[in-house]
Parts: sequence; C-alpha cells; structure tokens
Amino acid sequence: MKSLLTFSRETGSMGDQIAKGLAHDLDISYFNREYALRNWLPEIATKHELHMLEESPGYFLKSSASGITFQEFIERKLNSAVSETPAIISGLGAQIIFRKHTSAGHIKIHGSIARRTQRLMKEHNLIEDDAKRILELTDRRHKKYIHLLYHEDWSNSLLYDLILNTDNITLEESLSILKNYYHLDQPAPESLKNGTVIFKNTSEEEFAKVLDLYDFEWDYEPRTFPLEWDIEGNITKAFSPDFYLPKFDTYIELTVMNQKYTQDKKKKLSLMKKLYPKINVSIVYKNDFHNLLERFAKWEAIDE
Repeated sequence: MKSLLTFSRETGSMGDQIAKGLAHDLDISYFNREYALRNWLPEIATKHELHMLEESPGYFLKSSASGITFQEFIERKLNSAVSETPAIISGLGAQIIFRKHTSAGHIKIHGSIARRTQRLMKEHNLIEDDAKRILELTDRRHKKYIHLLYHEDWSNSLLYDLILNTDNITLEESLSILKNYYHLDQPAPESLKNGTVIFKNTSEEEFAKVLDLYDFEWDYEPRTFPLEWDIEGNITKAFSPDFYLPKFDTYIELTVMNQKYTQDKKKKLSLMKKLYPKINVSIVYKNDFHNLLERFAKWEAIDE
C-alpha cells in the first residue's frame, strides 16, 4: 500500500477534483500550491513575496530573508509532512522531489485539448477562444515551473507511474481506479489487517477492534450511495460509509484524522438522509467510539 501519491494535472482534466476527492475518500492529508501559499510560505515570505510567488514560477528560486530559497523551504515542508502521515500532493514538483520515495506513486491526469476546452467552457461559462487561451497559459506555466526549478520536462511520461486520460471517464470512475492503485503496490502492514479486511487507516482498525470487543457483527464499506448525478446520469458524488452494523441496521462513518473534512462529510450525510430517508447512518468521532457502542449494547440488552 502506498503512503504517498503525487499528482500532475492538465487544466480541464479534472485533476484537482480527482486529487482532492481521493484524499477525502482515503481520509489522508492533501497538499497543493494553494495550501503552501496559505499555510507555509507566510512563515518566511512578505505579502509582496507571496504575490510574486503566486504569479511567477521563477520567484521560488529567490532567497527569503531567512536565507533559504522558497523552493528549498517548500521541499523541507513537504518532506516533513509526508514523514508524519500518508498524503496526496498536487503539483509543487512533487513527482520529482519524491521520485526516489519507496512508497510513492506518481500520477498524471491528462486529457485532449478538445475535451478540456469543453469542460472549461462549461465550468466557467467561457467562449471557446478564451478557454483555449487559458489552457495554453496554464499548461505553459506548469511546464515552466518544472523546467526552471528542476530542469525536467513536465510532459516526460517517464516521470509518472500512471497517466490517466479522463476524456471518457467520470470523476467517480477515476476515483475508483486510483483507490485500487493506492492499495495495489504491496500488502498492507499487519497493523492494518483484521482477518481478510484491509483498512485504509489505523483508526478504522481500532474501531473494528472495539466492535469485536462488544461482540458486534460488522461489515467494512459494504455499500456506496450515489448522491449527485450530471445531466448524462453519471454519478458525480457518492458516499461510502466505513462500517455497517447488521444487528442495528446502522451505517457508521468515522471522522478521526482530518477534521477539515468534517463539514463536507456532514453535508454528504445531510444529502444522504434526504435521498435515503430509511437508511440509518451516523458520523462518529474517535472520542465517541465507546459511548456509541455502550448505547448499542444497552439497546441490545433491552431487546433481549
């Protein structure tokens, strides 16, 4: 199982949506250029420098007042972040920074100019000429960043382990492919196994052990609930609760690692309850594990 995925993406290829969605579904950390500009670079950059870093790829080669270049600073931050938690990194030259990382997978999200232009026109209400101009400018900017900072060709297929063409596949299909890829490389460590089940993280394993402690039967991610569809009927948003407790006919979604995703999970839960009013589902925090299961145990005792 990989601990790090890097994403390079062409504008209009759904790359950002795929990277963010995968991080959300896997419940792992997500870092991109916007995150670095908002959370890391203000530690060493002035407002003017932040503006320049946002506008000019070459400015990352400049030295900050602390004596370190902005490029070196970002690399240190990224290395520190991935040493602490599984992560997805979008952009930032991560496919080169972590090319020797033993548990990394490097992905490029690609599409034809025609299909990417169509997406951009639809998403931003643009005319065709403006959409094509934006594609040209942003693709050129990505290439320039990689060339200036790392002297590599951004379009070189050898930089990537997997190149995904999204012309004719949906967001959900892309996520399904990449979830399988994330778990493909090698068996999960023993600490993430429970019988034949391979969990995405240790918190899910811990919850399963608590369920076993209470002698509750459970299923892991047994069902996915579609929540939104596009005009062609393709699923664009779905919800796959982590656990199902058959005896209580209840689905459980854990929120224990990235609290920043809690609000999104609550929105999905609210939408699910509207679409599937007869389905019992709850979001559970780590501190609530035992409280929830103690309530189930009391209900079980009453039923008996």
